Amino acid sequence: MIDFLRRTDMRHSKSLTTVALLALLGTTFSAYAYDADWKRGRLYYRSVCTACHTTSPIGAISPSTKTKADWSAYLLTDRHAKGKDAVSKYVGKAYRDSIKDSNKTAAKFADTPDKELMEDIKAFLLKGAKDGDAPASCN
Repeated sequence: MIDFLRRTDMRHSKSLTTVALLALLGTTFSAYAYDADWKRGRLYYRSVCTACHTTSPIGAISPSTKTKADWSAYLLTDRHAKGKDAVSKYVGKAYRDSIKDSNKTAAKFADTPDKELMEDIKAFLLKGAKDGDAPASCN
């Protein structure tokens, strides 16, 4: 009888440990979830990205020039300027630091994590894409 109680107590203890561990992991993983802010992405895109694209030989690039699939593929491959650069370079903290004296938006987002800002921009591009919820221009 004593052996039975010990085994039952150990099984119960293991179950509680497992439940506690799963609860902790659930809390940890949910802390990393980020709900992209397309409005913040729009502000950065319009203030930083278009600042160069209106003067470059390519000209202005509006979100509505591509479909959602095109934008997703473009961001996934992380290729900019015909593969000469990475898109992430222009969203990264180092780039924002380099232009913050001449660009108020870059200064505003100086401490924003790169990954969050990239997700914000992606949300804006997908929303404003040719086949998005609200096709957008950057005028």
